[in-house]
Amino acid sequence: MLFSYPHSRSVTVHAPAKLNLFLSIDKKRPDGFHDITSLMLSVGIYDTLVFTEDPSTEVALSVAEANSLQPQRDTDQQIPTGEDNLVVRAVRLLQAKTGTQRGLRIQLIKRIPAEAGLGGGSSDAAAALFAANQLWHLGLSPEELRGLAAELGSDIPFFLTESNAAICRGRGELIEPVSIPQCLHFVIARPQSGLSTADVYRQCRVGTHSNNQVERLTRDLASGQFHSISHLMLNDLQAPAEQLNSDILILKDYFSKQSVLGHMMSGSGTAYFGVCQNRAQASQVAARLRSTVKGHVFVVQNRL
Repeated sequence: MLFSYPHSRSVTVHAPAKLNLFLSIDKKRPDGFHDITSLMLSVGIYDTLVFTEDPSTEVALSVAEANSLQPQRDTDQQIPTGEDNLVVRAVRLLQAKTGTQRGLRIQLIKRIPAEAGLGGGSSDAAAALFAANQLWHLGLSPEELRGLAAELGSDIPFFLTESNAAICRGRGELIEPVSIPQCLHFVIARPQSGLSTADVYRQCRVGTHSNNQVERLTRDLASGQFHSISHLMLNDLQAPAEQLNSDILILKDYFSKQSVLGHMMSGSGTAYFGVCQNRAQASQVAARLRSTVKGHVFVVQNRL
């Protein structure tokens, strides 16, 4: 679910990040994609997007870094602002499906690191579908928006559900909302380097796991039975990601020496997270991590 604050001609949306606490690669599909099973939780890191109706333009996107609020610097991981950006593609798809020709100016303030497996681009695209539907008074239902989202990317439909946690299957578009009422504390570290999702999936293999493993993990998280979660957490993309990027191995080694409840890479990486016993432990682990690893370090909770 996305937060929005509508005004007469603009909508502001805070788009959350996600973590995968379970991600299995179930089979290769004839269309070249993969069927997956994933337990996804939205967490408290947010991109902010401001959507404003503007009849003088078609779709105009600008991106600013949250720390400086200045236009993004030229880096190897610069976020595109044209037709390659999922936000622009989401608005274009909505225009094409509804015949709407109205203009939209979008300001994206980035806090969720890119190429991290945290779903920032997917969440931003979901925000675009949500906001344009409101601003243009299109009246599309959440189900219809999720159908459009599935055409754009596997993670996007999750961000258009009312639940903050879900088991996602198929390409990610088959969503089973679940309740995890426990407050979970995470440390997330994203090294300076990123990974392309497509590159990781090209190297992945179908995994092996018990059929009810994700359900057991969900039940234990919901009931606060945290002693078993380190054995139930799974990410079939981690092994190929480790082969492509040694920074993940460094983070894996670091977290393995901490007394966290469990640790794993999120999505296709490179972000790595630890499930902590409480916020105090999360703050301590994060402080030590910031002194040894370059990159982004966050202390967050799941959204309840």
